Amino acid sequence: MAALPTYIVLLATLSVAAMLFADQRAPQLEWLFKPLASLCFVALALQAGALESTYGLLLLSGLILCLFGDVLLIPANDNTFIAGLSSFLLGHLLFALAFLQLPPKQSAMLISLLPVAALGIISLRWLWPHLPPNMKAPVCAYVAVICAMLIAASSSWGTGPGAWIILGAWGFAISDLSVARNQFFSPRFSNRLWGIPLYFGSQLLLAWSVSLT
Repeated sequence: MAALPTYIVLLATLSVAAMLFADQRAPQLEWLFKPLASLCFVALALQAGALESTYGLLLLSGLILCLFGDVLLIPANDNTFIAGLSSFLLGHLLFALAFLQLPPKQSAMLISLLPVAALGIISLRWLWPHLPPNMKAPVCAYVAVICAMLIAASSSWGTGPGAWIILGAWGFAISDLSVARNQFFSPRFSNRLWGIPLYFGSQLLLAWSVSLT
């Protein structure tokens, strides 16, 4: 395994901190710091050797789609939100395909079915009363894809990058709840305060998992 490039992690950490600090004072700065933080997880995957394997290429493609999704979620309107949701959905699918490139452990996938189903059902029951009619189908599709990604991530248990993948995938999924809460029924800074660091930290874990394959 190559040495973790701490300068990329440090830049990502500073970008996330600056984004949160500017949230209440200069929201327009999100256009600078959010893409910069997203570029960090793409750069980390490249540094980890993402161009050298099918796993790496699929994961890198998913990370790039997430970068686009991050930018599309900056404006506060429904059209760009749906576009961002679609970009993340495709990114999750590519992550799932990447995870399945590793030697799959079917027993781990079976064990994961219950907690993954619980997350999906609880999330939809929580969100459903607050979703506008035009968002119900896209959100259902998104939750289904997240669940598929988590099950695929569990198949990596016991492989070199397995712990990084599982932590990153679950962190990513849970961070989505902060976005949903902020978008649909309780827009507060507290959502971003925990959701944004969890999201970017999870993406960095997934990006560096490439170095362990």
